Amino acid sequence: MGADRARRTVAELTTETRRARVDRGLSQTEVGRAVGLSGPQVSRIERGLSPDVSIAVVCRLLAVVGLELSARAYPAGEPIRDQAHVALVARFREHLHRSLRWRAEVPLPVPGDLRAWDGLVSGAGWRVGIEAETRPTDLQALQRRLALKMRDGGVDALILVLADTRHNRTLLHAHGDELAQRFPVSGRRAMELLAAGAHPGGSAIALL
Repeated sequence: MGADRARRTVAELTTETRRARVDRGLSQTEVGRAVGLSGPQVSRIERGLSPDVSIAVVCRLLAVVGLELSARAYPAGEPIRDQAHVALVARFREHLHRSLRWRAEVPLPVPGDLRAWDGLVSGAGWRVGIEAETRPTDLQALQRRLALKMRDGGVDALILVLADTRHNRTLLHAHGDELAQRFPVSGRRAMELLAAGAHPGGSAIALL
């Protein structure tokens, strides 16, 4: 998927390069000379026949025709998870009452959205999204990501499952007041309710 996105991005950028070059009355030879390429090489790039062209070359071509590349990374699909993460999700699932329905890697109900819940627990008329983190470092970024998933995820509450480590306990202690606003239910109480087959009462952070 990443390779496909890269090819599409390069194709879009080289199309922009060609349009700007033509608008400015520059030849492929003139543009190539400015960046250390031949005219035929520029022609191949513009026609999408150089799929492995580097981003550095694309940036130089854009600069010659008066354009500048600006790029940002946005949350999209879910990252690759390691064995510690898989084990953490498994530990959480062991606490659920057998009457509750469990599904793993559930896509968000938004067409074309690549995000997914690590798990989804559902009971009679309610759905709770589950996100597991073994060692979060940027708490603000994590909260922003979770807030967006709550907004788009079609759930009643969110359980953030953290590995019970010194690092994570220290993190929670340092940001307790801030986290309480988004996760008002204690993790212990939420897990007790889920173990009884009931709604957890709201969003919570559970250390397992």
